[in-house]
Amino acid sequence: MTLQTVLAQEVSNNALMWLGLFGATALLILFFVVFVIKQYKRCPSNRILVIYGRVGSQKASRCLHGGGKFVIPLIQDYAFLSLEPLVIEIPLEGALSLNNIRVNVPSTFTVGISTDPVLMNNAAERLLMLDDRKIRDQAQDIILGQLRLVIATLSIEEINKDREKFMNLINENVAQEVNKIGLELINVNIRDITDESGYIQAIGKRAAAEAINRAKVEVAEQDRDGATGEAAAKRAEVVGVANESATAMEGKKAAERKQRVALAALEAEAIKGEVQSKRDKEIVAAQREAETIAARKKAEQEQRIHVAEAEARAVDGENTSQGQIADSNAKLAEIRAAARQRADVALAAAEQAIFIAEREQELARLSKEQLAPQEIEKLRIEIEAEAEAEQTRRIARGEADAILMKYEAEAEGVRKVLEAKADGYKKLVAACAENPQIAPTLLMIEQLPTLVAEQVKAIQNLKIDKITVWDAGRSGGGKNGATADFLSGLIGSLPAMHELASQAGIELPSVLGKLERDGNVMPHYAAGNAEVKPARSAGARKSDDSAETT
Repeated sequence: MTLQTVLAQEVSNNALMWLGLFGATALLILFFVVFVIKQYKRCPSNRILVIYGRVGSQKASRCLHGGGKFVIPLIQDYAFLSLEPLVIEIPLEGALSLNNIRVNVPSTFTVGISTDPVLMNNAAERLLMLDDRKIRDQAQDIILGQLRLVIATLSIEEINKDREKFMNLINENVAQEVNKIGLELINVNIRDITDESGYIQAIGKRAAAEAINRAKVEVAEQDRDGATGEAAAKRAEVVGVANESATAMEGKKAAERKQRVALAALEAEAIKGEVQSKRDKEIVAAQREAETIAARKKAEQEQRIHVAEAEARAVDGENTSQGQIADSNAKLAEIRAAARQRADVALAAAEQAIFIAEREQELARLSKEQLAPQEIEKLRIEIEAEAEAEQTRRIARGEADAILMKYEAEAEGVRKVLEAKADGYKKLVAACAENPQIAPTLLMIEQLPTLVAEQVKAIQNLKIDKITVWDAGRSGGGKNGATADFLSGLIGSLPAMHELASQAGIELPSVLGKLERDGNVMPHYAAGNAEVKPARSAGARKSDDSAETT
């Protein structure tokens, strides 16, 4: 091999080596440029770009609406929040109003993530990585609570009549709460308001009845006004006919003259109008043709412009689609890794839940087998004790009621007896008005059975087979016998009885005798056919066995 050949090969090898180095460098530069371009993220108009990681200023994230931002690899990452509106159905039923009437307010709320800087940060903190269903569930819970709160502050009349106030309160309360999670209230649509008790329907019926009554009143008023107007019209008609009859002939002549003048003028105007209309028609046709040609040219120009813009957007869209495909592949890998991680965590959590459930099952079994019988026995004893106590209370209450009723009945009987006696005493006194001595006698006779019964009680237990009275006619050293002394003593006790009756304000009947007083000397006492004179000393008595009969 010659030297030239060797040199040529060496030069060729060096050239290939430099060419390879240049190609590798170019590939690295191209890869770096593509990587840098890929890391620059543009934000569409219907999304919010959220960059999180180390964003500076002690913030958890940075939110952009529109424009673009470079995402630093390994330090920062990004995600998008959709600005598309969310329609939330609120089937509110049984909400309690201010006057304690439950109402049904089915409504539809439209919310969306706000582009306000503060609200965008709230949304990035609370709604990032959540799907539409979860966001809708959170918003629905918040809206339901605030809607119930608003209804609780309003009465049925305010909800039904002042809809503007109702909507303003809903907008204020709901907007404040959904702003806390980064949402803004776009629209509220209250479909219907009903209540379970039919109060709103009753209000509607009342309003309809009032409207019908007002309409009836207005119809009656219109009928009255119509009748009045009809009478006035008839009167005016009669007057007008008379007036018009007077001026008819004059008007007829003037009308004929005006008619002839008007016909001549109209014929002249018709000829002039025909000429003017033909000229205007030709001018308008020329103008319309010129405008048509100009519009056609303008449409062709706009068509060419739109075609060029569409082709440019198509090229741009293809480039963007390729970048999104690569981005989607990367996200898919991240999602798969995150899914595997969540699956492992879920498996561990499931095992923990199984152990906890087994523990709870064992505790429940022990409670059922050991504690439940004791609790049942305890409840049985408490129920029996309570039943016995209740029975005792009811028996005592019944006995007390019976005793109370018995005493009340006895008191009522005594009251009626006393009232009857009082009435009888009044009649007795009235009957004895001419002879007052009869009333005490009758009262004493009334009490004789009671006195005799008491006397009988004193000797009722004594056993007496026979009573023998032996009277020799003398008793001690007296002149009279025992029987005579007994009668004398009985008659001698009558003055003391009269004295006691006098002190009590009672006058004894004349059959028991009378007392006569003369100075300080006790007068004689006449009892029936016997006459008794008082003794000179307290211990001596004088009685006569043979009383003088008068």
